[in-house]
Amino acid sequence: MKPLQARPVDRMFRAFSDRTRLRILHLLLPGELCVCHIVDVLDCSQPKVSRHLAYLRKSGLVLARKEGLWSYYRLAPAQGDFHEKLLQCLGSCFAEVPELTQDSQRLKKSIARWCCG
Repeated sequence: MKPLQARPVDRMFRAFSDRTRLRILHLLLPGELCVCHIVDVLDCSQPKVSRHLAYLRKSGLVLARKEGLWSYYRLAPAQGDFHEKLLQCLGSCFAEVPELTQDSQRLKKSIARWCCG
């Protein structure tokens, strides 16, 4: 028997269900970031962050671009009502996740410290 392909809704829910991916998505709300800032803020290894970003790309939630040695990520535009609602929820429903506020503060410091490209 052939395994069923995960539907886009299933992939998005799985992407949102992981705390690290949730933190990455929240960091990308204001706009595009270099992967070095994401690694710095999350205090995770670059390979771990890259695996999560790859999962988010495959889920249709983030887009990536290369510029020289640097990789930049941003949220993908909503591809339907469900995707739009998830992005709205990300911006408003997750105030109860304490890491998100700390991540936002760390991001400001990281951007001041690092110059990419």
